[in-house]
Amino acid sequence: MSTTAPRTHTLSVLVEDKPGVLARVASLFSRRGYNIQSLAVGATEHKNLSRMTIVVDVEDSPLEQITKQLNKLINVIKIVEQDEETTVSRELALIKVRTDAATRGQVIEAVNLFRAKVVDVSNESLTVEATGTPEKIEALLRVLEPYGVREIVQSGVVSLSRGPRGISTK
Repeated sequence: MSTTAPRTHTLSVLVEDKPGVLARVASLFSRRGYNIQSLAVGATEHKNLSRMTIVVDVEDSPLEQITKQLNKLINVIKIVEQDEETTVSRELALIKVRTDAATRGQVIEAVNLFRAKVVDVSNESLTVEATGTPEKIEALLRVLEPYGVREIVQSGVVSLSRGPRGISTK
């Protein structure tokens, strides 16, 4: 019996906005020994619903089992696996970079090349806001690393399908 190698899957999960839902969803992955690479949760266009975007590396067969288990949770409304070619996916990163008078211009130039923006300036650092694919964020971090990255925070991937169709039930 052959097994398929793990690959990255992005799931959009529409859930009721109630306490404990996030913990129950995340525990399904952890109980099976799968690490969630990225998890973003936020409000939707409907007041009582939230949307989770979950990125995980698993084989297709275990993912199918996890999806079936997620569908059994009472607070889960809908699950859609996002296809890379038919979705728009972005991540937000705030990056604090060490700078001084001599390097500030170089850092700003690098930030501009990535269409990121400086959102805070101090004598010893710049804080950069960058949005894009995880690959773009990683490339920016590699460019900024020689200057000294002091701190990073990333949102996790959020994803929407292209065109008029969406996950919403209404």
